[in-house]
Amino acid sequence: MKRPEDLARRFLALADRDIRAFRKLSDDPEIDDEVVGFHAQQAVEKCLKAVLIKHRIEQRKTHDLQLLIDLLIQNNLPSPPLREGIDTLGPFAVELRYDLMATEPLDREHTRIVVTAVRGWAEQQIS
Repeated sequence: MKRPEDLARRFLALADRDIRAFRKLSDDPEIDDEVVGFHAQQAVEKCLKAVLIKHRIEQRKTHDLQLLIDLLIQNNLPSPPLREGIDTLGPFAVELRYDLMATEPLDREHTRIVVTAVRGWAEQQIS
């Protein structure tokens, strides 16, 4: 079995893949917000999960960012920064990829700030 530290690092590496995709796609106005938002949501999700894993907090398979944040709070761990920005990413979870539901327009610049802040926070939490 992998050590929690190693698995947490693996999750951050996976988050970094989504961050790279998010950054490239967010610069292109022809790419739908749902696609850009999906990669931002996935990056944040993996960062949250990395911190939970590092602290050996069990979690069920979920894409619910609020549920993951609640687990952090319930276990007396620091909350990620820019929570209101994280909340806006919830609708871009995996379920959206298979549906044509309408979402609010994605503020790509603000989302970039949120993703960067959460990634930095996760790094601090698992180091």
